[in-house]
Amino acid sequence: MSGHSKWNNIKRKKEGTDAKRAQVFTRIGREMAVAIKEGGADPVSNSKLRDVIAKAKANNVPNDNIQRMLSKYTSEGGADYETVIYEGYGPEGVALIVEAMTDNRNRTASNIRHLFDKYGGNMGAQNSVSWQFERKGVIVIDREEFEDEEDDMMMIAVDAGAEDFEASEESFEITTSVDTLGEVRDNLEKQGYSFVVAEEQMIPQNTVKITDEENAKKFQKLLDMLEEDDDVQNVFHNWEE
Repeated sequence: MSGHSKWNNIKRKKEGTDAKRAQVFTRIGREMAVAIKEGGADPVSNSKLRDVIAKAKANNVPNDNIQRMLSKYTSEGGADYETVIYEGYGPEGVALIVEAMTDNRNRTASNIRHLFDKYGGNMGAQNSVSWQFERKGVIVIDREEFEDEEDDMMMIAVDAGAEDFEASEESFEITTSVDTLGEVRDNLEKQGYSFVVAEEQMIPQNTVKITDEENAKKFQKLLDMLEEDDDVQNVFHNWEE
């Protein structure tokens, strides 16, 4: 799951239960199946598959598990999943994008619409909110794992090909174009860095505050329930938490 605050990704990774980790493994396996079906099983020639493998490593998927996934989906020829995007608004006009991978569009659309309706949101048409976001490569490094000073890390990121760099107390956040995500990630990995996040995300151009406490609770519940849905891969929003 992804949102405006990348630190949430780090907290989820550190605090994740076995059930949550299993859910992450399943979602990554689904992405791997689709990548293999679309571009073949060789990560050297299939950049999408290479990105999924990097995402798996960032989420602490053991190498043995990655190899088993590769063998399984190569022998099966991929799976009949397709990517579906749902867009809409939460309480107080917060924009929301839900990326799902499903083998049954009707089931998934019904489930997502139900959650929007139940927690004060409204599903919209395609492109109803996506214009408020920009797809970028996002790499997040946990500062606790590395001793680099902020200025030094910024120069390393820029030299690796980053478009933007932001530091907080908890993390270094590196933004790239979608086309250069793999190159920047590989450059940093060669220098010994590991990542909490290394993937494409939809970055909001502007953020929205929820002023009513009950509405904020509703929206958080909506995010939590979307995360529990087996078909949902990613959720992006512009809530300023």
